Amino acid sequence: MSLARLKRLARWRARPDAPASVHAPLIAPADIAALAAQASLLATLPVREVHDHHAGDWASRWLGRGLDFEESRLYSPGDDIRDMDWRTTARTGRAHLKIYREERLPLVHLVVDRGATMRFGTRRRLKAAQAARVAAVLAFASAGHNGVIGATLWAAQDETMPARHGRLAALGLIEAAAAPCPPLADPAPTDALRYVDRLAALEASLPRGTRLVLISDFAWLADAHETLLARLAARCDVWAIQIVDAAERALPEMGAACFHDMASGQQVWLDTGETAVRSAARLAFADHLAAQAARLARAGVRHQLVDSAADDLVALLAHG
Repeated sequence: MSLARLKRLARWRARPDAPASVHAPLIAPADIAALAAQASLLATLPVREVHDHHAGDWASRWLGRGLDFEESRLYSPGDDIRDMDWRTTARTGRAHLKIYREERLPLVHLVVDRGATMRFGTRRRLKAAQAARVAAVLAFASAGHNGVIGATLWAAQDETMPARHGRLAALGLIEAAAAPCPPLADPAPTDALRYVDRLAALEASLPRGTRLVLISDFAWLADAHETLLARLAARCDVWAIQIVDAAERALPEMGAACFHDMASGQQVWLDTGETAVRSAARLAFADHLAAQAARLARAGVRHQLVDSAADDLVALLAHG
């Protein structure tokens, strides 16, 4: 199927008599099982140190006794003598006990972009489908380590899923992220202010120490978002996973074609048979990627590129 036809499909309203594949989930049940197997190979989610001494709001069922010293108090009969604070006891002449802060499990919050620009793909799958696959691997990996998982789906109507423990939470998140994602008839141009509101909502709702994963193509990213991203990165471990389609990197040679920019709503005709046109498009997208990477770097956000056609996600995510 040509890129021009795919672009036309992106503007086509799904009808009741449309092909079943348009309304099919983005991930088939058999593929979910394969992604769970991939997740088992991902030892843990890559993390960056967050400058906060209390990461997470849920008590761990695996980590045992906390190791962060909080204070000393006077010994009371029945206290565990293994926690005696001998230095304070010797200094004061009265028995004291060390009190430790209870260890906590950090929250993993996945943001999955299902907007207009994500409903595009020229190889094996849509960018939205790859975003759902990435979310599935990370959700299964977190559940496998007894993690607490929450999610936000960015779409025409945003949906937030509350944080929960375990595999059932992961499966619920995956089901929502993999819901059918048909082309939009007339997608509205990307509204930068809407993403400002979305990032502000994350900052207001997520506790310090959260591992926040943003899965998107970041077509919306602009200078106006840097400050909010920097504030998020100061309190959370923020990881930006950018989904890119091969045709965005390099236009295929297919003659004259009309392209519809789903971010701005503009249309333009290009003669892809011209080498100069394809070269200019490749350089323009490379510059676009570099500008996005620079914005994320200035905000202190880790950045990972993932091709929409990639099948082995563990190799990519393990080094994120």
